[in-house]
Amino acid sequence: MKHSIPTIAALVALGGFMLPANAAGKLCKLEIAGTDLMKYDKEELKVAADCAQVELTLKHTGKLPAQAMGHNWTLVKTPDLTAVANAGMSAGLEKDYIAPGDKRVIAHTKVVGGGQSTSITFPTGTLKKGEDYSFLCTFPGHSALMKGKLVFG
Repeated sequence: MKHSIPTIAALVALGGFMLPANAAGKLCKLEIAGTDLMKYDKEELKVAADCAQVELTLKHTGKLPAQAMGHNWTLVKTPDLTAVANAGMSAGLEKDYIAPGDKRVIAHTKVVGGGQSTSITFPTGTLKKGEDYSFLCTFPGHSALMKGKLVFG
């Protein structure tokens, strides 16, 4: 059965044309927690190759406020980790310690304090199987301890 573009548009508008539930791709969910001791609870996160998007939830299990011991989760290519952490220091808390427009940052959450959590969803389209990815907290000084690997594929 062959349809013209106007016919397909009309079917979509009338609800007579359904896209498969997974047309946007598989959504994979990850969770990680940070503590007042500047540690993530995981050193490695894995994302399957069939995941089109990742929903990451960061929980701060400590008690200290974001101004004193805030944490975020930032994804970068491993060689960019130190440069992204250094660039973010001057950005400040109001910019989540991420330098505005930093193209080395693949994804990041906002900074949260004790008892808070935040989530982000990002596409995996720019990730490549076998590439070396790391996550880190860009709060000043935290990346020395708060970092890990993200494995895609």
